[in-house]
Amino acid sequence: MSGARGHWSPRLWLALCCLCGNAPGTFVTRNSRPNIVLFMADDLGVGDLSCYGNNTISTPNIDRLAREGVVLTQHLAAASVCTPSRAAFLTGRYPVRSGMASPNNLNRGVVWLGGSGGLPPNETTFAKILQQRGYRTGLVGKWHLGLSCASRGDHCSHPLNHGFDAFYGAPSGLLSDCRGWATPELHRALRVRLWLVSAGLGCLPLLLLVPKLAGWCPVPWAVVALLGVVAAAFFLCWFCSYGFVRTWNCVIMRNHDVVQQPMNTERAAALMLREALAFVDRYKRGPFLLFVSFLHVHTPLPTRGTFVGRSKHGLYGDNVEEMDWMVGKVLDALERELLTNQTLVYFTSDNGARLEARQGDVRLGGWNGVYKGGRGTGGWEGGIRVPGIFRWPTVLEAGRLIDEPTSHMDIFPTLSYVGGGILPQDSGSTVWKAHYVTPNFSPEGADACYGPELCPCSGDVTRHDPPLLFDVSRDPSESRPLDPSGEALFDSVVKNMEAAVRRHRAGLRPVPQQLSTFNSLWKPWLQPCCGTFPFCGCDAEDDFPPTAP
Repeated sequence: MSGARGHWSPRLWLALCCLCGNAPGTFVTRNSRPNIVLFMADDLGVGDLSCYGNNTISTPNIDRLAREGVVLTQHLAAASVCTPSRAAFLTGRYPVRSGMASPNNLNRGVVWLGGSGGLPPNETTFAKILQQRGYRTGLVGKWHLGLSCASRGDHCSHPLNHGFDAFYGAPSGLLSDCRGWATPELHRALRVRLWLVSAGLGCLPLLLLVPKLAGWCPVPWAVVALLGVVAAAFFLCWFCSYGFVRTWNCVIMRNHDVVQQPMNTERAAALMLREALAFVDRYKRGPFLLFVSFLHVHTPLPTRGTFVGRSKHGLYGDNVEEMDWMVGKVLDALERELLTNQTLVYFTSDNGARLEARQGDVRLGGWNGVYKGGRGTGGWEGGIRVPGIFRWPTVLEAGRLIDEPTSHMDIFPTLSYVGGGILPQDSGSTVWKAHYVTPNFSPEGADACYGPELCPCSGDVTRHDPPLLFDVSRDPSESRPLDPSGEALFDSVVKNMEAAVRRHRAGLRPVPQQLSTFNSLWKPWLQPCCGTFPFCGCDAEDDFPPTAP
């Protein structure tokens, strides 16, 4: 793998080590080799959990992790959208280093399972490190980092090519499109424009027929036919992909095989939980790494009937509480197998809550507490501030808070170390934060971008010179930018940041851009298919009974 690890701060592991000394009779070494269980929610707001201050949603199992473990109060994702955030989480590197970051407002993540972009095969994930050290590794749930590069079966970006021995889940994740009756989510505005252009092109040959049939103008039949062919070809070119999102993108895979296409969203959670519990049972003699990457709490929020109506926050709150119950079932399995004290458990979200998700006047997204913005809003804290909870009984002291800035990218060296690796000796980080560009919330005065539904990175943005500078340790809501003329450290802090950016850019090497327009296009020859393409469809899980709480 080329390039250095992303700017990693040792503060997370050093802070955890400091707490270890307070745990009676234990000390963690590189030979400890605990089991590792990672929980990652999809678009969960840091303000949605009771242990982070929410008093209206019930999350007793995640709260239990917090009581019995360590809570990170300044935990950050590397990006405010799924694909680059998850790439950084797995590799410990800024996503730009692996080509997994894009300034393109349309394709800021992997769009199609039939696309050619994804996590490059030469990247090293923490799963691969642990696999090489004797861990059995499994991923259950969402991947969203690509599948194939040149042919349908090459699986160059598949989880099994990145250190996981087993994969069961949704390689793309959930979308509203995964329910046939729901309002489309994928490129909704673009699809509206494509429909309008198609309608316009389709009307042209019909309009030409009027003067021809009326004898006003001798329009050749060949011209009418050619325009009809052009209109039909344009429509088919885009409708072959966007017209079948549910079939192409909403699938469940077991390892390399598609086992459900399209996905049954109502039963997906039960299927994922079954696989997670089976993995624990299968490899309980350890050591094992289980990454449970929830489909919760992304729209369309499929929630089993026993949880519907439980919370005070509608379907979103119900979905959060169902996810918490699933966390509890995995923790119960660890306890039943007497693995609790030998297992390091971590809980987080891939990025902040999605504020724009709505169904009519009903809000379908989460809450980011005091932090400004949400998923997709670039540098604002609400898009990248995420929960971070560690539990390792008898090793980490229960009930402690760590206020130092930490990152998803700290997880790679942390897991590498506890799994038998070597702790990197990089430099520390800072609590200062500068904004050179900020998105324009819409409508004016709102807390998110309800017009485009995802705040842009370019175009409709505001540029700041000098930059907006915040001390996020004292001003986490980023509401009081420091005055360049009144803050004595302003110039020196900004100069240090700019120097760090120059060093970072100097260390970048050209890599293929995985989220380029070409890579993001749907390619029929790469589309995973259960059956004979394009007549894809199957359900190998139809005999599995639903799990009830």
